[in-house]
Amino acid sequence: MGSRNPNSKGKTTTTRTTTLIHTSTIKILHLALLSSLVMAAPLFAVGQTAHEHGAPPKLVQLVRAATEQFINVNDATAAGYAPFLGCISGSDHGAMGVHYVNGALLNGEIDVSHPQALIYEPSNGAMRLVGVEFIADQATWLKNHPSPPVLEGQTFLQIDSPNRYGILAFFELHVWAWRDNPQGAFVDWNNSVSCEDQ
Repeated sequence: MGSRNPNSKGKTTTTRTTTLIHTSTIKILHLALLSSLVMAAPLFAVGQTAHEHGAPPKLVQLVRAATEQFINVNDATAAGYAPFLGCISGSDHGAMGVHYVNGALLNGEIDVSHPQALIYEPSNGAMRLVGVEFIADQATWLKNHPSPPVLEGQTFLQIDSPNRYGILAFFELHVWAWRDNPQGAFVDWNNSVSCEDQ
């Protein structure tokens, strides 16, 4: 029979204890890290929501300031705006509303304080201002400019002819200054606008 080293049992116990402590410490650190991530997740979500629903873009603010005087549709008609084409709804979603166009402003100039069209939603027998549309005749604009209009960093869309409105090719930019658009403040169709009460 071989002789047994009396210290080997103590070394094995010490090694096992050290390994157990080391493994337990790592597990505790993993749990602490996981807990801190779980606790922080709602803070990230709140930060993201606050960012998404922060102050409206500068152009939206400028348009609101310029068109507040037209919240009442009667004030718009007194200023030379008149309904054009009735309430316009999307073929598969959303609507634009009723465009009240001021023909005197269809002069090839773009000015944030003078939109060519005010957009109203028919609702309960009244008209509610929801946004505006800036419009420039394409041929007139391109005589003096090499590219589509840009207003406060927003490039106008080009609408070719023939189109559903039966008018010549034009550039346009919608600004949903008075009704939030889930797709964005400058997207043509707004799912929060309806022509149902027309």
